[in-house]
Amino acid sequence: MDLFSEQPPDYVPLADGACWLPGFALPVMDELWSCVAQHLRIYPPQQMQTPMGYLMSVTTSSMGDWGWVSSANGYGYSAVNPATQQAWPPIPPVILHLASAAALKAGYAGFVPDSCLMNIYQAGNKMGLHQDKDEKDTSQPIVSVSLGIPATFLFGGSKRSDKTQKIPLHHGDVVVWGGHSRRFYHGVAQVKPAIHPLTGQQRINLTLRKAR
Repeated sequence: MDLFSEQPPDYVPLADGACWLPGFALPVMDELWSCVAQHLRIYPPQQMQTPMGYLMSVTTSSMGDWGWVSSANGYGYSAVNPATQQAWPPIPPVILHLASAAALKAGYAGFVPDSCLMNIYQAGNKMGLHQDKDEKDTSQPIVSVSLGIPATFLFGGSKRSDKTQKIPLHHGDVVVWGGHSRRFYHGVAQVKPAIHPLTGQQRINLTLRKAR
């Protein structure tokens, strides 16, 4: 299917266990954006270091019992913000309900994330193909919510060399993957310059997981 050829429906299957839900977050966007904007004011995003010693191009912040962190020691989850040694704030109800509803629409009942990673992209940023494999509970799906300027999501297969699908994500779109697709490689192509009324020149991605 050519994902750029026509207006997509509200449910687009991507693979066994994976789907794209265009505009799924829009009905709760006012409350969702208020929570996100307030969080980023109080808990500013930080530029973390990769295990190879490089600074990540995207900046990050977190909510929930566990925040995703990266350092020279590797990738993983921490109950505290490494910059402040303070606990991460709780995930707001609107985000928990959105993640649960998106997971249910994708066929995963009872999803309750304990981690919400925020990745903030500027024009020129990208995310290389990778697997989400730092979670102890991989029986639960991953829910990804896009805010702000558009981006092309790359969704591959179980091997890095597998062909990727190019999914044109817009403000309010949600992608869910789990089950057979839980460890499929995925990434984000280089983000092109654009402006969004809420986020300005940024794309903000929320990734919700059950880390523990």
